[in-house]
Amino acid sequence: MKIVQVLPSLCFGDAVGNDALALKKIIRERGYETEIFAKDIDARFPADIALKIENSPNLGKSDIVMFHEAIGTELNVWIQNQKCRKVMIYHNITPPEFFLPYDSAAVCQCVQGLREVQGLRNTFEMVLAASPFNRQNLLDMGYACPVHVLPILIPFEDYEKKASEMIFKKYGDGRKNIIFVGRVVPNKCHEDIIRAFSEYLHCFDHDARLFLVGTCQQSYYGRLKEYTKLLHIEENVIFTGHINFDEILAYYRLADLFICQSEHEGFCVPLVEAMYFDIPIIAYDSSAIAWTLGGSGFLMKEKDPLETAAVMDRILSDGELRNVILQNQRERLADFQYEKVKSMFWKCMDEFIA
Repeated sequence: MKIVQVLPSLCFGDAVGNDALALKKIIRERGYETEIFAKDIDARFPADIALKIENSPNLGKSDIVMFHEAIGTELNVWIQNQKCRKVMIYHNITPPEFFLPYDSAAVCQCVQGLREVQGLRNTFEMVLAASPFNRQNLLDMGYACPVHVLPILIPFEDYEKKASEMIFKKYGDGRKNIIFVGRVVPNKCHEDIIRAFSEYLHCFDHDARLFLVGTCQQSYYGRLKEYTKLLHIEENVIFTGHINFDEILAYYRLADLFICQSEHEGFCVPLVEAMYFDIPIIAYDSSAIAWTLGGSGFLMKEKDPLETAAVMDRILSDGELRNVILQNQRERLADFQYEKVKSMFWKCMDEFIA
């Protein structure tokens, strides 16, 4: 019996790709023949990390395909034609309306993806959803197979690797550093982070910096840059673009506060990363965010930029409140420990295989 994973694109530094790589490791450790197949594979990966989908083997009735679903793709047709057992790993699909002013191709992909996911509701024997929010999405689409909640498998030992000395030397000057990590795309609402940071900068700390770490969708990024100029804070807001992992580690280790204003997340790995690096979190209550925080962090029900700025200042200046938030985050982080999520995965898979 083979257990293979299939996804449209294996992208460097992407949460879906990282999840597939982590799962490949634990499947192989169990002694199963396994591989990752993708339509597109980032050239920065080693040649043996994954194979092109056209090289996938003939799969028998006892073999298992684990199909990562996150976007519209022709592989949604491919999976229906396979004669093996099928498991979906559902990461969620961004609602297309977020991209309407910026990226017509992304709008089409999201529309296609949502339509295809609904059309696949009778294709899979089991689904592993990254959050209860994702699970409910599928139930609303008419999925009747077992749909289990399985958090993203995160190999935390990767975060102990050496961080970039260059970033430490450049920004390790004692100024307050606010951070958000995630692709610069419209559903993550970077403009709301920028507006709240502007209020914080003008009302509380004129010397603070905001790091927005992640690959940029260009038209949206261009609008954000103009916005920072309009607010006269362009010198205090740093867009890193796509950077090396050691640089990401450095930004996390320099951060005093993590702020998330995203309006659509299927899980949001950076929230867990912020917990790991012991950074207090402020987040807007949307989609899967409240579940991922699990009662930790500081969850805000409204997006009032001045109120958010005041909360930022309170957390950064009140050591007692900060310690309470961090302790709650440490307790929540335990729920995402590698061995715990690994056990959850095998509990689902062993029952499925049996």
